[in-house]
Amino acid sequence: MHLAQLNIGHLRAPLESPEIADFVAALDPVNRLAEEAPGYVWRLKGGDGPQDVVHHDYGDHLLINFSVWEDRDSLWDFVYRSAHLGFLQRRREWFQRVAEPYSVMWWIPRGHVPTLEEGMERLDLLKAQGPTPEAFTFKQFYESSEAAWRPAAAEARK
Repeated sequence: MHLAQLNIGHLRAPLESPEIADFVAALDPVNRLAEEAPGYVWRLKGGDGPQDVVHHDYGDHLLINFSVWEDRDSLWDFVYRSAHLGFLQRRREWFQRVAEPYSVMWWIPRGHVPTLEEGMERLDLLKAQGPTPEAFTFKQFYESSEAAWRPAAAEARK
């Protein structure tokens, strides 16, 4: 099993605005850092350019980060023990504060490439039901063994 993660953020201003310039300048280095991190598997890209963001129909100024990792520790190390942390600590400069969950994780079979629709459904599930083996967070984490009986995992074992 691999760990999928999706997080969203509502920008305080358009990507082209001066207020967001530091964030935009960090996109390429942070994405490269992720792709070179131990345990990184995949990320949804918005194009071939270093600053291309994911295009979607979920609302203006909504930025999406969607990736797959080998395990929890790999994702944790990238998020909290790499240069990524400095940018994470500045998120309130660039993104609106929200009271509802904006980040979700779930287990997927190795080799499965999740869709953006699947990720948004998992985020909605987390918002509606709270953490479950199908949609959880670092704070309330479920191991892959707890999700192993789920249909996607059963399909992977065939």
